Amino acid sequence: MTAAAGLRFQGHAALFDRVDRAGDVFRAGAFAGAGIVPLLWQHRGAPAGTLRAVAEDARGLWVEGVVTDPDAARLVRGGALPGLSVGFRTVRARQGAWRELLAVVLIEVSLVATPMQPGARIERVDDDFQQEK
Repeated sequence: MTAAAGLRFQGHAALFDRVDRAGDVFRAGAFAGAGIVPLLWQHRGAPAGTLRAVAEDARGLWVEGVVTDPDAARLVRGGALPGLSVGFRTVRARQGAWRELLAVVLIEVSLVATPMQPGARIERVDDDFQQEK
């Protein structure tokens, strides 16, 4: 990858109506108004790239981004970082059998080896995508 290149990806960083490993369930509308946030690697450190789009769809929180960190890009390309995860602050929740997250503030999206929601995954990778200037 050149300095101007990156590894473009798309996927779902969170899924609606699925219990995660912590007992949380995101409900549709929880991410309403979410915008571009930092793209991290394992929820810490310097950004591993940038997000270009963040939006709710029928399935969950869909994101598109470009991984510019060469080590992270290598791991994503090789399948060692297949998951996506979100860092958030709870605004409104309902407690029942699980904690239902009704409104959250999205803080960051991370490339992760093991996502909190098993189905939150990178779904498409386009190698050597040239970033727009």
